[in-house]
Amino acid sequence: MTTAHPMNTVLRAGWSRGVIELRQTFTNGADLVSHLLWPVLMLTALYFMRDREFGSSGLLLGSLALPSILGMNAAMGMVTMSQVLTAEREDGTLLRAKATPGGMRSHLTGKVVTVAGGLVADLVILLVPGMLLIDGMAAGSAGSWLTVAWVLVLGMLATLPVGAILGSLFPSARSQGLIQLPIMAMIAISGIFYPVTSLPDWLQLVAQATPIYWLGLGMRSALLPDAAANVEIADSWRHLETAAVLGAWAALGLALAPVVLRRMARRESGSGVAERRERALQRVG
Repeated sequence: MTTAHPMNTVLRAGWSRGVIELRQTFTNGADLVSHLLWPVLMLTALYFMRDREFGSSGLLLGSLALPSILGMNAAMGMVTMSQVLTAEREDGTLLRAKATPGGMRSHLTGKVVTVAGGLVADLVILLVPGMLLIDGMAAGSAGSWLTVAWVLVLGMLATLPVGAILGSLFPSARSQGLIQLPIMAMIAISGIFYPVTSLPDWLQLVAQATPIYWLGLGMRSALLPDAAANVEIADSWRHLETAAVLGAWAALGLALAPVVLRRMARRESGSGVAERRERALQRVG
C-alpha cells in the first residue's frame, strides 16, 4: 500500500481549507456585503463616466475604466492577503498553524485559494453588469477571454506573494492599515481611471514599475477594441512587456515570500501573541 507524498497531503489540506473558507464568505452576511459593496461602488462611478470622452480620441472614459478597474481589483488582492495574515498573526491563528506539521504551508495555501477565489468572484460580479452598462467593449472572442485568463493568473502570482510579505512585516492590523496609503497613490498614477499618457513622463515611468499598471493594461488589451491602444504608451498593448513585468514581480515575490514567512513564523510565540492581545485590549479600553 502506498502513502501520499507529505507535500501533496499538505497542499490538498490547504486547498480543502481554502474552498471551505471561500464558501463561507458567500454564506456569511457581512462577508457577502463586502463582496458586493466594492463592485456596486465601482459600477456607480462607471455609470457617471459612461458618456464622457477622453480628449478627441472618440473613446469613452467608462469603456477605458471598466477593464482597468478589473485589473486594479486583482492587484488589490495583495492588500487583502496582507490584512488577513496580519490579523491572524495578531490573534494567534498563525501560531497554532505553526504548531502542526506542515501547518504553515497548508494554512497559507488555504489563504491563497480563499483570496484568489474571492477576487475572481468579485471580478465576475463587476464585469457582467459592467459590460451591459458600458458601451465600446470588444470582448467576445476566445482570444479575449484567454488574455483575461493569463493576465489574471500572472497578476495574482505577482501580487499575492507581495501581500503575504507585507502581512509578515506589520506587527498589528492597526499598523498594517498604513500600507493602503502608498497603494492608493499607485492606483492614482496607474491609468486606472484616466489614461496614463495624460500624466508627466516621470510619473509614467513610476507607474510602469508597479504591477497595478500592467494588470490594467492587460485587461484593457483583452476587453477593448484595437483602436483603443492609440491612447496607450507607444500606441501598443505591449503584451510581451506585460508578461515580463508581471512575471518579474511574481518571481521576486515567490522567492522572497517563503523566506520572510519562515522568519516571521520563527519569531512567533505565545507570549508575543498575549502581549499583542493585551495592547489591543488597552486601546479598546
